[in-house]
Amino acid sequence: MSSPEAPITPEVEADLRVAKRGCDELLVESEFARKLARSRATGQPLRIKLGLDPTAPDIHLGHTVVLNKMRQLQDLGHTVIFLIGDFTSMIGDPSGRNATRPPLTAEQIQENAKTYYAQASLVLDPDKTEIRYNSEWCDPLGARGLIQLASRYTVARMMEREDFTRRFKGGIPISVHEFLYPLMQGYDSVALKADLELGGTDQKFNLLVGRELQKEYGQEPQCILTMPLLEGTDGVDKMSKSKGNYIGITEAPDSMFGKLMSISDTLMWKYYELLSFRSMDEIELLKKQVADGANPRDTKVLLGQEIVARFHSQQAAHDALARFEARFRDGVIPDDMPEIQIGGAPLGILKVLREAGLVASASEAQRNIEQRGVRIDGDRIDDKGLQLVAGTYVVQVGKRKFARVTLNG
Repeated sequence: MSSPEAPITPEVEADLRVAKRGCDELLVESEFARKLARSRATGQPLRIKLGLDPTAPDIHLGHTVVLNKMRQLQDLGHTVIFLIGDFTSMIGDPSGRNATRPPLTAEQIQENAKTYYAQASLVLDPDKTEIRYNSEWCDPLGARGLIQLASRYTVARMMEREDFTRRFKGGIPISVHEFLYPLMQGYDSVALKADLELGGTDQKFNLLVGRELQKEYGQEPQCILTMPLLEGTDGVDKMSKSKGNYIGITEAPDSMFGKLMSISDTLMWKYYELLSFRSMDEIELLKKQVADGANPRDTKVLLGQEIVARFHSQQAAHDALARFEARFRDGVIPDDMPEIQIGGAPLGILKVLREAGLVASASEAQRNIEQRGVRIDGDRIDDKGLQLVAGTYVVQVGKRKFARVTLNG
């Protein structure tokens, strides 16, 4: 299907820069520029799709990387479609998996979906967001329609997918229903007539299937835009609840702010690019100021306040900063401290102090707690039986011993 050509004006180039900010890949950039130009010329907004399977009830900052991009494109006047994959969740996304993923029950999906859109609306403009569920067109397909859909994609193409190839060569079972996941996700793009689909870098194969299926159905193929996966507070693994390195968007302001202050000065810039609504010119100016000697801690405070204000309020951000500074008034938190990973959460405070190398023995740990010399995220600890759940904490013993401890489940 050919499209009327429209000029690539400076406004179109500016829109393209917004789309590309922080992205990992935009395919095909020249096609998307033409779509933007046509939209500018005709006043017809593009249809931009993001699908999320409600595999867990809560959204963390890692999920908001693509939501932020949706909001930026929404602010340019385009139609954003927040697609809840209630049908595809029952298949289970095999992306990046080394084994068959157990599908969710309809009850689990319904329960998780209840909170998904409410949380996403903290980033997206709910008045300008089209919310859809893919069971709307997947359920009516039936067995006949599913077979017809499957006839439009080859097994050879499916086996180009890296995780499928790896599992096949390793003799690890691949269930037939797992081939249906990228097909059904691709069919979503057909049903919604998407111009652009967003996803994480791990979704690239699925997004490309949608592009190919649209060609099969006589539609102009969507472009795809992948966003990088955001490292968690440990600065190593992608943000994940199972890793305990996440920052939930419904967490209390003090917890959210404290976790943001715990990230490294290097990782802070990636958080700025992917999470902040500041312009790239502003961020470059902040980088220059730090390079010229400004304290990176102050720059991190700006980021923490922006994120807390977005998900709570400006007053909550102000109060979180005030309480954070009050907790640490008795001693300066060093910018550089040992990064410790400990498994087996929840863990007792005595064991945490010992395994983090902050004390030599359990008795020394008990003595420091009794003498009120132990702090977790700035708060004094007086309970020797305290259990710490999975998460990242700044642990302090006395005036000078610090460690940033990440407890994994």
